Amino acid sequence: MIQEHIKLVLIDDHQLFREGVKRILNMEDNFEVVGEGDDGEQAVSLVEENEPDVVLMDINMPNINGVEATRQLLDRFPKVKVLILSIHDDETYVTHVLKSGASGYLLKEMDADALIEAVKVVGSGGAYIHPKVTQNLIKEYRRLALGTEGEMEPEEIGYREVEYRKPLHILTRRECEVLQLMTDGYSNRMIGEALYISEKTVKNHVSNILQKMNVNDRTQAVVEAIKKGWVKVR
Repeated sequence: MIQEHIKLVLIDDHQLFREGVKRILNMEDNFEVVGEGDDGEQAVSLVEENEPDVVLMDINMPNINGVEATRQLLDRFPKVKVLILSIHDDETYVTHVLKSGASGYLLKEMDADALIEAVKVVGSGGAYIHPKVTQNLIKEYRRLALGTEGEMEPEEIGYREVEYRKPLHILTRRECEVLQLMTDGYSNRMIGEALYISEKTVKNHVSNILQKMNVNDRTQAVVEAIKKGWVKVR
């Protein structure tokens, strides 16, 4: 469900970039930029003064960087959503950002449509990762899961007991298993091989998971599940 009105605070030490982002956001009728600053140290006071729904924050800033500022913000204001802006497409940065509690990671090379979509998704309680870094992130999770740089063939997988943590209040047991394997980087075909079900059945489970989690794609589902502790990154 898209939030009707989203209040935003911008934190970036490059004023020209900040002005450009502000101009794009103010073109949307349901967006309102209520505060802006150029340093992570200002984030807490700006959020306290303006009570925004979303904070857009640069990852690289003097004094306090975006990751540390996010931790401080969420300690004080756990309901606020943080969308990190970065020039780095390395999955290491994304991992640190997600561990800090941020809800999104957006590259500064994004176009206006991507910026608007990201704010809408995060403002509505979802998670957003820039498409360019998604593939790197999933590859890294998959590498950790398999313990190898190579790709595992379906016949090498076989069935194994899939560990998962509840959200059985939202998903069925089978959907929890599918979600864990999605996190492990398995394709639909590989999930089918692992669980001895057809690829069509896997697609139906994935569709149900996205609908129940209120996300738009597999990546958002995986990111949200990791943040909530529903799955293990192996």
